Amino acid sequence: MPAQPARRSSDAYAQSMGGRERVSPRRYVRLRAEAWGFALGSLCFAVGALPWYAESIGAVGTATTFFVGSLLFTMAGGIQLLLSGRRPPRPGATAGDLYDWWAAAVQSLGTVLFNVSTLAALLAAIRHPDALGIGWRSDAWGSVAFLVSGSLALAAARRRHELWHLQARTPEAAWLNMVGSVAFGASAVGAYVVPTTDTFVSLFWANLGTFLGALCFLGAALLVRPAATAERVVA
Repeated sequence: MPAQPARRSSDAYAQSMGGRERVSPRRYVRLRAEAWGFALGSLCFAVGALPWYAESIGAVGTATTFFVGSLLFTMAGGIQLLLSGRRPPRPGATAGDLYDWWAAAVQSLGTVLFNVSTLAALLAAIRHPDALGIGWRSDAWGSVAFLVSGSLALAAARRRHELWHLQARTPEAAWLNMVGSVAFGASAVGAYVVPTTDTFVSLFWANLGTFLGALCFLGAALLVRPAATAERVVA
């Protein structure tokens, strides 16, 4: 493929800079917005999962925190998928590019599912703020999407030499995202309401899984922020 030699030379250049790659000012801003969107969204989910926070701010405030966090995730996911520079599937695409693009696409789907579930929880909290058990719990379908995305991201990280950007998928960030996705999945299981008893499987894990998962996502976002992975070209 004719594009492959240029990609290898780009990788060699990035490696000579300690893994950092030069990007245009516009792309640098987009990558920065993506990283901080995921980071701030993760903080919202981490804080919202703390019991003392929920007790002090109330059901509506906590649900709003989760909803804002999900919107930040969706904004960052949209940038990651459409504006960061990722190559969409096309004839002749490398396996690394395919894994990378589909990881971003499935993650974006998961963020939209979290938008729906957090909005539903917010509306329920507004209607019945004092109802027993009111509040957002990790969305099962959104968590499945994150798990699938995490697996694809790990596959892309193993073929990072084929990607549009050497640091687009790093093993450290990919594994943190995967662990975070597993934690969100555990939270979704803990938040399942048993029909016969009308109680959660484990409210402890429902909260702890969300908190730990959010911390993992936060760490991954900080690892791939452009200040750590790219050097802006001054026009």
